[in-house]
Amino acid sequence: MPRIKMIVSYDGTDFCGWQKQKDHAFASDKASIQETIEKCLSKIFTHPVNLSASGRTDAGVHALAQVAHFDTDRPMPVDLCWASRGHLPPSIVIKSAWVAPQEFHSTLSATHKTYRYWVWNSPRPSALLARYSWWIRQPLDLDHLNAQCRYLEKNQDFKSFQSVGSPVTHTVRQIFQANWKPAKGNLVQFEVTGSGFLKQMVRNIVGTQVNLFQREQPVDKIQEILAALDRRKAGPTAPAQGLFLKKVYYPTELDNQCRQI
Repeated sequence: MPRIKMIVSYDGTDFCGWQKQKDHAFASDKASIQETIEKCLSKIFTHPVNLSASGRTDAGVHALAQVAHFDTDRPMPVDLCWASRGHLPPSIVIKSAWVAPQEFHSTLSATHKTYRYWVWNSPRPSALLARYSWWIRQPLDLDHLNAQCRYLEKNQDFKSFQSVGSPVTHTVRQIFQANWKPAKGNLVQFEVTGSGFLKQMVRNIVGTQVNLFQREQPVDKIQEILAALDRRKAGPTAPAQGLFLKKVYYPTELDNQCRQI
């Protein structure tokens, strides 16, 4: 059965997150991105489609290039991306699709990911970027924040930045690169690339870094927080709307076996 790999972008504002939820008393009234795309693909291929992704994004989090896959034995439309447009809301777009080898798995085959976080750093909020950034009035010192980042760039235990959620076998992750830089106008951008991320880890890092700066703590304070292995020692969680899944990376040998459709 052919395996189809897709690149999906979405505005997560109006969804409960990537993963479809089970029915229970506290379930969100909002649809999940996963179930919305599954319904679309099920109509196109006239059979139930089960979709897997590189990872879950929380409610309100966006994606520039989420990677997902599914299996089907039905004929492929001439242009799957175009065929999906009539069945998806404008806030979800299938950008590209490939026939992938059976050993490809969007979750298990991923080697590392890059996330981006936007801060609107201005005395006044932005109406147009309110859904895509965290408004912070106090001017941020990017040199100070980048000095903090140097303590993040290693293979270490990030338990202090893990929110309660899905259980994991261990909390050690490797951060290859983390940095803050000006984006455009009053927009400030944090980007981080790592081997993997714990639940809300990026938002917890951003919230902690900003909190430490605002409280005029020394840059090496973040090292003390990391060593504590205690979420209570870190700062608040940054709002969801500023976070984007930017890119997911896979082994070159797998990418080279994918045939674009």
